[in-house]
Amino acid sequence: MSCFDKVVDRRGTCSAKWDGHEVLGVPCDALPLWVADMDFEIMPQVNEAIRRRTEHAVYGYPLPSAEYYASIQGWMERRFNWPIEKDWILTIPGVVPALSLAIQAFTRPGDAVMIQPPVYPPFANAVTGHGRKLVKNPLVLVDGEYKIDFRDFEEKIAGNGVRLFLLCSPHNPVGRVWSPAELKQMAEICRAYDVLVVSDEIHQDLVYPGVRHYPFTQPDPAWWERAIVCTAPSKSFNLAGLQTSNIIIADPDLRQKFAETARCWGISKVNAIGLAACQAAYTHGDTWMDAVMAYIAENKEYVRRFLAENLPRIQMARPQGLFLLWLDFRALGMTAEELEHFLLHKAGLWLNQGYTFGEEGAGFARLNIGCPRSTLETAMERLQAAVGALGL
Repeated sequence: MSCFDKVVDRRGTCSAKWDGHEVLGVPCDALPLWVADMDFEIMPQVNEAIRRRTEHAVYGYPLPSAEYYASIQGWMERRFNWPIEKDWILTIPGVVPALSLAIQAFTRPGDAVMIQPPVYPPFANAVTGHGRKLVKNPLVLVDGEYKIDFRDFEEKIAGNGVRLFLLCSPHNPVGRVWSPAELKQMAEICRAYDVLVVSDEIHQDLVYPGVRHYPFTQPDPAWWERAIVCTAPSKSFNLAGLQTSNIIIADPDLRQKFAETARCWGISKVNAIGLAACQAAYTHGDTWMDAVMAYIAENKEYVRRFLAENLPRIQMARPQGLFLLWLDFRALGMTAEELEHFLLHKAGLWLNQGYTFGEEGAGFARLNIGCPRSTLETAMERLQAAVGALGL
């Protein structure tokens, strides 16, 4: 039995995932498999680092230590063959704030910013919320795998005067891990039109065995001067509640402007406990990270087999990473509203509805598989019974 099979009762811990039913208007018996945090206990070294930090019992304004920076540098080099300099690292409370900061720092109201839907909802929100023009380069689903329409990519940039491109790498929710060839083609087009690339790589560690993630600026140093890479331990090590992220910017002018904008907006400080947890995770987390991804890969295969054998109308996009699955319910013939009602009230499952990732996601839903296998088994049994009751 794996340690990840342990069921941890998260109710009553102010968990958005498990305690948010009433606040968000969801049936109290709906099984929560939505927001992207895992239900696994964190590795012991992180808990120990937090315990040591809390024993000091003073929580004044923190600064990252030399050891903190070294832990990030070591992780990036070990895991991605990506040597980075200490001075490239800026700490802020989260990757989502980093998207807004980049838009504020490097574009003006009315400027065009491009995204690739269906994509994590804060991407579009950050663009429109700051009064920028939203430009879409929709991903294309081909034989169960999402691909980039590069002709549309370049045409949209040229035709709209795009100033900034928000890249999701690996891509949430479709699970694509971009290849060096795909990164190269995106980078060359963006360089040709002087487009700044902001790459959200918060899911960088969450790739399946045999798959490799390439940081956007790792394959070619020539891309460094027009790129910002956003990272955090929050998804990899289940530390989202500790509000700590590391924004990696090699170009000194970009880095200075980003840092000035963060100070202006008052979000240049991070969580003292988060610093301790992040350092411990990146220092000691290799074995744990490999183990959790091996378990999640087995969860993914369980869902794939179950759907193929019992619910063939429901298709699963082939992911290369993430603890999230992108499920295609369009064969059930429901509207987006009908699908949401069906999943919540008939199947008793609380998933992320596809339309929230853009109109391109209508008819889909995102399933969180970062949980014990028994939880997934319950979810699949509920879904099978609900679909069976439709008489399709």
